[in-house]
Amino acid sequence: MSTPLLRIATRGSPLALAQARAVRESLARVHGWEMRALDQLCPFVVVKTSGDRIHDKPLAEAGGKGLFVKEIEEALIDGVADIAVHSLKDMPAEQPKSLIIAAVLPREDPRDLFIARDGSPFQSLREGARLGSSSVRRQAQALRARPNLQVMTLRGNVETRLAKLARGEADATILAQAGLNRLNLTVEGGELLDWLPALCQGAIGIEIRGDDVRARDVVVPINNATSAAAIACERAFLAALDGSCRTPIAGLAKISGNRLSFEGEVLTLDGRNSWSALREVNFHSSDHAPLTAAGREAALEIREAAGDKLPRF
Repeated sequence: MSTPLLRIATRGSPLALAQARAVRESLARVHGWEMRALDQLCPFVVVKTSGDRIHDKPLAEAGGKGLFVKEIEEALIDGVADIAVHSLKDMPAEQPKSLIIAAVLPREDPRDLFIARDGSPFQSLREGARLGSSSVRRQAQALRARPNLQVMTLRGNVETRLAKLARGEADATILAQAGLNRLNLTVEGGELLDWLPALCQGAIGIEIRGDDVRARDVVVPINNATSAAAIACERAFLAALDGSCRTPIAGLAKISGNRLSFEGEVLTLDGRNSWSALREVNFHSSDHAPLTAAGREAALEIREAAGDKLPRF
C-alpha cells in the first residue's frame, strides 16, 4: 500500500514545530510509517504569520487571535499545504467556510504556570511588581486577585519570554504549562495556578480543507474523542461571546465518561468585574450537539448577566 504524502503547514517557532512533530509522529504510529522517513513523507511548510512579524504592539491592538492563523489557513486554501497544525487557543471562533478541524490530539495540561524572577509565589509577589504577559485574559485574572500588581506586555515565544524575565524586563510572567511540557522545559520554582485557562489551552488541532477526503481519511484516526468533545464545548462558548484576543475570556471543559462539566468566565480588562457560568451535560459518542449547546447556553447566561458591562471590542 502506498503511503500518502501530506504537507504540513505550521508556524516556525520551537513550540509550533514541536506540535507539528507530535502530529506527524502520531500519524506515523497509526499508519505504520517509518519515523526516519517522515521528513520526506510529511514535510513541513513553515509559514511566518502576522503574529510572528508584529513585535511592537500588543496582539490585542494588532488584530487578535487570527494573527497566528490567517497565513497558515491561506496556505491550506491555496493548496500549498494539505493539513495545518494549530494551537487551538490561537484560533478565532470562526473559520473560513472551506476549512474544518478534522482531528484534535490528546490535550496537554491546560493550566497556567506563574514564574517570578525571585521565586516568589503569586500571592507573595511584592506590591507594584511588574507582571509581564501579552494575554489580556491573564492580565485581568491577575489584577482581579492582585490589583496592586503592575501588568505590562511581554511578547515572544516561550524561550524569549523566559530570557526577558531572566534579564529583568519583568518581575514575573505566566506561561502555559502545556507549552513547557511539549518543549521538555522545566522551570524551577514555577507555581501552577488554579484559575481558569484560556479556552482550548493545551489542545492541538489539525485543520484541513473540508472537501479533501484523502487528508481527512489520514488524520481522523489520530483524533482524540475526549479532547475533541471538550474543545467543541469551549469553542461554542467562544463563538457565542464573539471572543477574540482582545476579550478576557477563560473556560475549561472536563469530561468523565459521557458527562461533561464546563465552567466559563468573562472579565473586564481591569479584573474588577467578572461573570461566570457552569454547565453539566451528558453526551454520547461523537454527537457534539449537546456540548456545543452547553457552551452557547453558558455564554448567553453571561451575556444576560453582564448586560452592557460585557467587554465589547
